[in-house]
Amino acid sequence: MNYIFIIGALFVFELIYFSIANRFNIIDKPNERSSHSEITIRGGGIIFYIAILLFFILNDFQYPLFVLGLTAVAVLSLLDDILTLSSKIRLPIQFLSVGLMLYQVLGNQWVLLVIGLIIATGILNAYNFMDGINGITGIYSLAVLLSLTYLNFEVNFINPDFLYYSIIGVIVFNFFLIFFL
Repeated sequence: MNYIFIIGALFVFELIYFSIANRFNIIDKPNERSSHSEITIRGGGIIFYIAILLFFILNDFQYPLFVLGLTAVAVLSLLDDILTLSSKIRLPIQFLSVGLMLYQVLGNQWVLLVIGLIIATGILNAYNFMDGINGITGIYSLAVLLSLTYLNFEVNFINPDFLYYSIIGVIVFNFFLIFFL
């Protein structure tokens, strides 16, 4: 029953966000380098943050450093969708945000933190570049999250709800990508 509430809440939130984005003209107009040919609403990926924020609130505030880092990167990404920020601003905040998230997961394993920081920041920027292109990143994200869910059954490295809420966020995002954008 909890997951049905989450699905419904995320659908409602995404519809509200699209209404706000339309009102404040948070859109992407296609150009010669665009993969789309029509005006597209920007910032719909905020749904991933909302999914994890709901997890955080409903699960006794687990993983606070991760959520703090995710909050910073979500705000940064939304501002970038609205204003188009310089990489001189984005990159340091991304490193700090990803560092917080990885520290929550890895602790003091400094070699893994440094390697993870470089890889995760690269992936974050690849997602920012690829987001919404024919649902490619949504499908890849779903494949990764389902794989992590299977692995979590074997190793139990994270609260399963964290992965389930993330999966629900991806499914809602993909639904809107396919049927409304």
